Amino acid sequence: MSTDVCAYPTDLTDEQWKVIEPLLPKPKCKRRPRKVPLRAIINAILYLLRTGCAWRLLPKDFPKWGTVYTYFWRWRKAGVWEKIHDTVREKTRRNVGRKKTPSAAIVDSQSVKTTEKGGCAGATMRGRR
Repeated sequence: MSTDVCAYPTDLTDEQWKVIEPLLPKPKCKRRPRKVPLRAIINAILYLLRTGCAWRLLPKDFPKWGTVYTYFWRWRKAGVWEKIHDTVREKTRRNVGRKKTPSAAIVDSQSVKTTEKGGCAGATMRGRR
């Protein structure tokens, strides 16, 4: 039986989970199993990222927000998110027939309006009052 039934559109599919699961840190203690499945943690983080909701407003069918928050920050410090990003990027590029890493990058920026009048705000001209 497949567990590929998602409660939310942001939940991982079984195929996506197979890619990400081996990249997650193993438990430090062999004697005590984890109380919260890591897939539920990842699904909660993906939900937060997509919806933009506050940590404390995480729906009740996810693990407790504090647990999700703790895993998120531990994994951030340990470089887990970067490893997941790089792996998924490389796999995606290979699937479409490209080299695993890009050979060039394009950076685009947009103009942001700062003030209506332009120039330096708060500056005065010498000799004028």
